[in-house]
Amino acid sequence: MSFSGKFQLESHEGFESFMKAMGLADDLIEKGKDIKSTSEIEQNGDHFKVTVTTGPKVIVHSFTIGQEAEMETLTGEKVKTVVTKEGNKLKATLKGILSVTELIDANTIVHTMSVGDIVYKRTNKRVS
Repeated sequence: MSFSGKFQLESHEGFESFMKAMGLADDLIEKGKDIKSTSEIEQNGDHFKVTVTTGPKVIVHSFTIGQEAEMETLTGEKVKTVVTKEGNKLKATLKGILSVTELIDANTIVHTMSVGDIVYKRTNKRVS
């Protein structure tokens, strides 16, 4: 199954506690909790380009499975990481945050970020 497609945030859990753990200010958390994001994923073999648009902010991550790549954290910091693929899951660790993107079925992607026992889960549905 290919990750390619355009997906929109359908629901999310644990946003506020996770963002507080990341050090985001309360006013930014309040502004961001109801913003719907769109993710566009282009997969070509082991190479991925992921474009996430949240309000006016656009983040683009390009990476190849198993090779070091630069990514941007939620706080805007650029870090180096290696993305691995296990079945229908893409995994990476960014500054202590475990990021797992799982293709549940052809129309659903679940993205989970965790730091310690604090988990932020985002469910995205295919729009095209």
